[in-house]
Amino acid sequence: MSFLFNKGQKIKGTVVLMPKNVLDFNTISSIPNGGVAGAFDGLLGTATDLLGHAVDDLTAIFSRQISLKLISATKTDANGNGKIGKETYVENHLPTLPTLGARQEAFDIHFDYDAEFGIPAAFYLRSYMQTEFFLVSVTLEDVPNHGTIHFVCNSWVYNFKNYKKDRIFFINNVLLPSETPASLLKYRKEELQNLRGDGTGERKEYDRIYDYDVYNDLGNPDRGEKYSRPILGGSSTHPYPRRVRTGRKPTKKDPKSETPPTETYVPRDENFGHLKSSDFLIYGIKSLSQNVLPLFESLIFDLDFTPNEFDSFDEVRELYEGGVKLPTDMLSKISPLPALKEIFRTDGEQTLKFPPPHVIRVSKSAWMTDEEFAREMLAGVNPCVIRRLQEFPPQSTLDATIYGDQNSKVSKQEMETNLDGLTVEQALNGNRLFILDYHDAFMPYLERINKIAKAYATRTFLFLSDNAKLKPVAIELSLPHPSGDQYGAVSKVILPASEGVESTIWLLAKAHVIVNDSCYHQLMSHWLNTHAVIEPFAIATNRNLSVLHPISKLLHPHYRDTININGLARQALINAGGIIEQSFLPGPNSIEMSSAVYKNWVFTDQALPADLVKRGLAIQDPSSPYGLNLVIKDYPYAVDGLEIWDAIKTWVQDYVSLYYPSDEAVKKDSELQAWWKEAVERGHEDLKDKPWWPKMQSIQELIQCCSIIIWTASALHAAVNFGQYPYGGYILNRPTLSRRLIPEKGTKDYDEMVKNPQKAYLGTITPKYQTLVDLSVIEILSRHASDEVYLGQRDNPNWTSDSRAIQAFNKFGSKLAEIEGKIQERNKDSSLSNRFGPVEVPYTLLVPSSTEGLTFRGIPNSISI
Repeated sequence: MSFLFNKGQKIKGTVVLMPKNVLDFNTISSIPNGGVAGAFDGLLGTATDLLGHAVDDLTAIFSRQISLKLISATKTDANGNGKIGKETYVENHLPTLPTLGARQEAFDIHFDYDAEFGIPAAFYLRSYMQTEFFLVSVTLEDVPNHGTIHFVCNSWVYNFKNYKKDRIFFINNVLLPSETPASLLKYRKEELQNLRGDGTGERKEYDRIYDYDVYNDLGNPDRGEKYSRPILGGSSTHPYPRRVRTGRKPTKKDPKSETPPTETYVPRDENFGHLKSSDFLIYGIKSLSQNVLPLFESLIFDLDFTPNEFDSFDEVRELYEGGVKLPTDMLSKISPLPALKEIFRTDGEQTLKFPPPHVIRVSKSAWMTDEEFAREMLAGVNPCVIRRLQEFPPQSTLDATIYGDQNSKVSKQEMETNLDGLTVEQALNGNRLFILDYHDAFMPYLERINKIAKAYATRTFLFLSDNAKLKPVAIELSLPHPSGDQYGAVSKVILPASEGVESTIWLLAKAHVIVNDSCYHQLMSHWLNTHAVIEPFAIATNRNLSVLHPISKLLHPHYRDTININGLARQALINAGGIIEQSFLPGPNSIEMSSAVYKNWVFTDQALPADLVKRGLAIQDPSSPYGLNLVIKDYPYAVDGLEIWDAIKTWVQDYVSLYYPSDEAVKKDSELQAWWKEAVERGHEDLKDKPWWPKMQSIQELIQCCSIIIWTASALHAAVNFGQYPYGGYILNRPTLSRRLIPEKGTKDYDEMVKNPQKAYLGTITPKYQTLVDLSVIEILSRHASDEVYLGQRDNPNWTSDSRAIQAFNKFGSKLAEIEGKIQERNKDSSLSNRFGPVEVPYTLLVPSSTEGLTFRGIPNSISI
């Protein structure tokens, strides 16, 4: 029974919400005949009708349609649970509240107050409205014996009939389970149970249920064998991190596969539609997949209009300088979304035009140099794969009983041609040999890949010169043995050349390396190592850590929108026939390849210092900054990254120390232990028995785990994401496909290569249609939304009531600002040539702050794109 207040004193409250976002792409299930633009026109018209008479209409719409019942933290009912106040309704619209954010609306509410009720710390909310709304916050003013109380809500609310229990929200206090007043324990557990669900049924749009499932929805066997894909997760053959469970029906042909979605379920509060500009970015990808790419395909294959080949490097540059002329009616079919407006010009020119990528803004040809080729391994979009060579020749880890001898065939004589007079042994002992090794990742799949493309498994050998620059000294290109895998690899070695046909062959060899690198980057460094591995931690956090828990408050900003973008990826990017399969070398083998790499994923190695040591790029040295001595001093990703890593870890340590005075406190935290156990045993179930998992028995383990999660979701993702278009937007610099092997002497292709090196290069790499697909997508993925929340920022100043935590967080923000200044200073130092290189593109990917758009900098809190 609800506790009834005596008549008398009132507590004034302010409820801040956002009406349903009419631009939320998740509400658009199909595109009408008028195209995307027509859909938006219709929605905006509805919005005008609904909200046109601002104050009066909003009061009429929301007044007495939303009710709250306060829950006491200090007074209990007969069962020992916090007393529940009477149902009280939202009242009048407050149009001029000065603290409102964009498109937020405020309403007042007045609760009857009685001293016998005590101090509220939670409330139940019930909506009688037919349309959902986004509840931002509730603030109570002048609460007797307490003052102001803040509830940070940030949640979608639907009509109460959609829920088994009324929605519950908690005060912004920080409370460990052992410190929670007995009066609130029932409500704390109740909300976590609501979020866990019961593991059954198909999820509905309004659900807020977090549960685990395997990746069994990438294929669609009902469409035919061409669209069948292996289930990732749940087996030793194809291990994988878990995703959010949706509970959709199985396909008819394979009961273990889930029917692909038309609209992907994610827990409702993970959906975009917070009236953010990132809605437009994500809807841009969706509209590309559904509407724009089919138009591209029809354009490309209309051979009277344009063939599917670039004729020259100049024609590629026309994509940015003059643009590609489109048929008159094509632009009218393409959405005028902000995310696409720079690509699809509507200024009277029927032109497809992309912004100039950074890599060719200063020099049109510097990308071709060996120096830039090597530099991008340290300061490009995939700077976390290169490793120091510690044995020669390098050995393969592939099973020799299946694949035969896969060890490198490069000879010392070939290497020493370019080691500036050193022997291989001298260069190894001097820590001056490095390798970019994709041999083992690609070789098991090459036979399948080469049925639809033509590619090698590559090893690139590099030497650190006296001038502190890397230079490539040999490229090994390997193919499966024609008589069978068990006979090992067939390899050839290409050496650097600057003149004649040898220079063309060398350029083609580098292109094959970059195709390997581009695919590994997109599938492993980017998708697997950030997007996919973080989702299980986000699920486990929501299921096991109350919003009152300090670690929930620490980590939650770093999960924002990740589950949703991953859901969209399964629908349009990594699915069978999706954008990744269309535009990257492995095609239908793409995500399966990432599963093979996940077998060797190690959580603790995701910490940047551990990663650098593992790759031989740093040597442990207690006397050096961060305890490491970098082998390559001018390694921009590592230099900037170590400063960011240290700032993150220091912030986590300062924060954790506020709530955990001892290792025993960590061991006795029931929610924390359940969280970590579930993240490991269910979220990363296929690797749960690995010995490297931290046991969560000490403060240091808690600091380590939280630091790795935050680093991965913020800085690591920024480093491998926001440079995609600046470097890869020029397809000549970072091709994603290879379509023919290097021609052999005496063949027609060889003679054509001699006559026209540019045409040979263009005939090898990504063709026109796939280039348009790739550029359209990475141009969107490389952008920041206007309301992005960056590392060192929070989207609500009242995220916690603990002033000590606020002080520690402000210290973190100040440290990041200091690091930003140091990065800018390093980029002015001409002696640090790897920071800008021949293309004169300063390394800014780990500069913490950014503005909106294609900025080539900025570290968002989370993987939101």
